[in-house]
Amino acid sequence: MSDPLLDVRGLRTVFHALDGAWPAVDGVDLSVSRGEVLGLVGESGSGKSVTGFSLVRLIDPPGEIVAGTVSFGGEDLRAASEERLRSLRGDRIAMIFQDPLMTLNPVLSIGEQMSEAILEHRDCSREEALGEAAKALARVGISSPEARLKQFPHEFSGGMRQRVAIATALLNAPDLIIADEPTTALDVTIQSQILFEVQKLARETGTAVLWITHDLAVVAELADRVAVMYAGRVVEIGPVDEVLDQPRHPYTLGLLHSSAANVLPGERLNQIDGVAPRIDARPSGCPFRPRCPRVQPVCAISDPETTGEGAHRFRCHNPVPVGEAA
Repeated sequence: MSDPLLDVRGLRTVFHALDGAWPAVDGVDLSVSRGEVLGLVGESGSGKSVTGFSLVRLIDPPGEIVAGTVSFGGEDLRAASEERLRSLRGDRIAMIFQDPLMTLNPVLSIGEQMSEAILEHRDCSREEALGEAAKALARVGISSPEARLKQFPHEFSGGMRQRVAIATALLNAPDLIIADEPTTALDVTIQSQILFEVQKLARETGTAVLWITHDLAVVAELADRVAVMYAGRVVEIGPVDEVLDQPRHPYTLGLLHSSAANVLPGERLNQIDGVAPRIDARPSGCPFRPRCPRVQPVCAISDPETTGEGAHRFRCHNPVPVGEAA
């Protein structure tokens, strides 16, 4: 693998409360190379979205990034000024939010918003910018894009607003896209079209993509590598085929068993026993042990270190044996 465009080491983000500072992201290590798609998966509350926001310092109080390094093209984003970050966001780094209303201004037309995203970072005329915006809307499946540019966000459905947000993120062919469950509200046909466009962008322009999702089927179709998060930590990471075909962490195996694709029609869906712990009530030792079918006495004593061979790494005292998951 080439040198990573994004390299994150020991990232720790806490949320302050009256009774202490509780980690939502607890020592995350991950990297993404140019042209690579890394899927970040896990249950709600695992820390996926907070990780994405932390990378571009979009954490508001009472949240705070307290440790770690975030290197983007060799530049430390944690040390960058606010002015420098503003110049990077929307140009070299694009963020796609799960809620498109976080991206779109309700009082500006779609054309005004999309053209400004271009004019802010590129020397061209407004007419040229609107032409690029229309092409971007067409790429995400919006018909009559020139007419749509004159409309306002409230004239679009929720799914169409999300497609506008995705199109806006793709406008400047960024070096890095951080996508926080961007296709959750879209139907399967449009979702497939957008995944194709993202893969095409990564392959043709070398854009690196961090795709945050709970949908393992999307990861299997889109990603080159996958990182599995639980309780604020990456518990397994590696090439997508290896992790999904031969998971070593019991939590990854539980997620795979919970997929509807692994259950016959009419059968009850599988599930992982229990619920993910709150950030202020995580157990000692391995945070997954209260729910783990492979728990051992050592799991209550110490948090496992990262181990494994090659690019496939995991954190578990009693990992799933190779071949058992298949």
